[in-house]
Order: sequence, then C-alpha cells, then structure tokens
Amino acid sequence: MRSGAVTNSERKVLMRIAVYPGSFDPVTNGHLDIICRASRVFDRVIVAVGRQASKKPLFSTEERVAMLRKVTEDLPNVEVDSFDGLLVQYVKSRGANIVVRGLRAISDFDYEFQMTLTIKKLDDEIETLFMMTSSEYSFLSSSIVKEVASYGGCIRDMVPEVVEKKLWDRYRVSQNTSLGGRNNGHLRSAGPV
Repeated sequence: MRSGAVTNSERKVLMRIAVYPGSFDPVTNGHLDIICRASRVFDRVIVAVGRQASKKPLFSTEERVAMLRKVTEDLPNVEVDSFDGLLVQYVKSRGANIVVRGLRAISDFDYEFQMTLTIKKLDDEIETLFMMTSSEYSFLSSSIVKEVASYGGCIRDMVPEVVEKKLWDRYRVSQNTSLGGRNNGHLRSAGPV
C-alpha cells in the first residue's frame, strides 16, 4: 500500500512547474528578484501577465510581455506568457500546480492570504508559495516606480535598464502630448535624472 509519498525515481520524472502571476506594469527589480530566485527552486517558471479589464495599465499586455521576455532572456527555465480569466484555470492549463507570490511587507499579506484561500477553495490541488522580496526591494512597487518616473525622478535602481528606457519614452510622449510639446520642468529633455 502506498503512503502517498513520491519516490526518488518518480521525483526525477515530475517537473516542478510554477506560475508567477501579476500585472507587471512595469516589471521592477523586485519582480525580477522573485523570478530569479524562483527559477532556482523550480524546473520551470511561467511568468504570467494578467489581462485585467478592470485596470488601466500604462503599458499594453504585449509591451509588458516583451519587457519581461527581454529581462529574463538569460534564464532558460523561465517562460513569459499572458492570460485572461481565472488564475486557477490558467495554472491547470499549463500543467502547473504551484503559484509563486512575492511579499514585500506585512501589508501585502492580508491580500495575498485572501487570494490563497480563494485559490484553495477553487482548486485544492494548487499550492501557493510566498517568497519574501530581498530587503533592498521591500519598498518597491510598480505604482511607486510609475509615480517617480512621471515626475522625472531617478528610477535607475528600481527597474531593469530596458524598462527604464520604456518609462522615459512613455512619459516623454505623454508629457509632450498633454503639454503641446512644452517641458513643464518634471522631465528634462536630456533624459532621466
């Protein structure tokens, strides 16, 4: 009679596939920290960009996927995808049973706890793994990055270089459109601060 434990020979056959979902609008160094660390724990990590109709993102889903692919190109076991609908359905459709979530502070835990219980209610075979963000990124969020960038502040240590360039391009275009091409002092025409 089996005890339900996985034998060593079975363990070699089973791939540990995890899904790291989020809006990634834009991807930050904190997100990248979680992706890199998860890639060392799992055989495959699928970074899943959610298409949420209720949110008004700065970058399109396609732009977010492209940025994520660029910043993870040196991680061979990381795949970037996008999805609509319920996360549990997406996780199952990809042959995964683990959801990775990053935690920055206690304030994140309440929301993440509710999400984990909801996932468990919908599918009790899916497990959620929480990874604490490295302390240097504990303050960082996509919202903070966008706000700092929108006022011309330095975001160099907050996002990968490709994302920094995309943010500057986006806010320059936005600023030029809304101000008739005039610089209001928030962004310098020479580039990032």
